Amino acid sequence: MSSKLRLGVHAWQVAQVTTLEEYAQHLDHVVAAGAKSAELLLLPEYSCMEAAAAVADQPTAAAELAAACRITDRLLEIMIACAQRHKTWLMPGSLPYHAAGKIRNRAPLINPAGKIAFQDKRVMTRFESESWGVQAGEPPGVFKTPWGTIGASICYDSEFPMLARAQVERGAWLLLVPACTDTLHGFNRVRISAQARALENQCFVALAPTVGLAPWSATLDENHGQAGIYGPIDRGFSPDGVIAEGRMDVAGWVFATLDPIALTTVRTQGAVLNHADWPGAIAEPKFIDFL
Repeated sequence: MSSKLRLGVHAWQVAQVTTLEEYAQHLDHVVAAGAKSAELLLLPEYSCMEAAAAVADQPTAAAELAAACRITDRLLEIMIACAQRHKTWLMPGSLPYHAAGKIRNRAPLINPAGKIAFQDKRVMTRFESESWGVQAGEPPGVFKTPWGTIGASICYDSEFPMLARAQVERGAWLLLVPACTDTLHGFNRVRISAQARALENQCFVALAPTVGLAPWSATLDENHGQAGIYGPIDRGFSPDGVIAEGRMDVAGWVFATLDPIALTTVRTQGAVLNHADWPGAIAEPKFIDFL
């Protein structure tokens, strides 16, 4: 593990834009504010779909998906230019990505020089698979950064412990969770999952959601959540595992300085050793017959 990281996670207020240029301005305004206080910035899943709504042929979710796939390259250019302009590491959420006849939900990580790498969503929600036909992407990977190895778990993926564990076992000490949820049920599933992944892996997990009502967008019409950064629930951390949290359904940045050395300490000296005890906890269930 490497040096401390100043991290920013953003609750993104979905805006009504009419052109790609207006989306670029929205992104630039948000990132400019975050880059003043952090080295790595996380934005929500599908936040760029506000741009797709602006250029879609019809006000339907299917038309917005088609539009997003048409403008993917342009969206990535806007995101890369923004990271370069503000000299920051940026995960600008995720976007639909059409390639080789398949649509995937893909989150880019961009460094200040404009180099880009991706993490795909592995498990689709019912809306993604049944309405949009989005398919599972590449298995969980990890990113090498100046602060060590980190991973990303897009929204619903955070609800599956084995995906996060695969990244942690490859050295990830921080998991980025860009999310987009249209109900409090959905948001709380992701938030509770993020906290559970931090607890069981004794790692940090950061969550960035979309927020607000956007009746002009069939895809982002309703959004609920709060930005948060979570850690282990043990010695040296808060009793509830919350490191920093915004207000529910309120847009804005949440910041925290994360020290990977603190994880090394808790993994060896904690009241419990979840990270180390994981392999020994896996076993075939025993059948007990009371009949």
